[in-house]
Amino acid sequence: MIAGLFRRANARRRAIEDLHVALSLAARRPGLYTRLGIPDTVEGRFESLCLHAILVLRRLNRLPAPAAEVAQDLVNSVFAQLDASLRELGVGDMGVSKRMKKLGAAFYGRAEGYDAALNAGDTASLRTALVRNVLGGEGDGTGLAAYVQAADAALAGADLDGLLGAGPPFPEPDGFAPASAEAGDTAGGTA
Repeated sequence: MIAGLFRRANARRRAIEDLHVALSLAARRPGLYTRLGIPDTVEGRFESLCLHAILVLRRLNRLPAPAAEVAQDLVNSVFAQLDASLRELGVGDMGVSKRMKKLGAAFYGRAEGYDAALNAGDTASLRTALVRNVLGGEGDGTGLAAYVQAADAALAGADLDGLLGAGPPFPEPDGFAPASAEAGDTAGGTA
């Protein structure tokens, strides 16, 4: 399936678009915001998209060819979306270029940090990075770190056909809410 897919430009573009949509939908799951503490802001949605894209790219970078091509196409697609979003917000051409450089640096910096923590199995470092980057310095990040580790483990079992077909196997974020959020829910409050 994969070899034939990459011989046809339209099929390849569609497969990348579908993968991008799947990871975007995963990044917008309500539980990430209501239960795991990602701020429901432009910045929070950017961080969630980056986090999910980084996890998928991490898996793609460990798969045989043509996964590297898929990874590059996915990065291009994500950054084209970010560029378009900035333009929709009214940022001019000069401003878009500067902001895209900053977003690129932030994306790759986060990828390096998350990758190092996940490779080392260092939950404390992962949690610290997630609190700083994704949660805006708020909360302890325990639930989000558990979600990221579970997502990484689920993705580790995915092959390229699966990623491009069914999409990335991200877990439901609701199951990773910290105990304090669970207690708040049982008391009638929200997390």
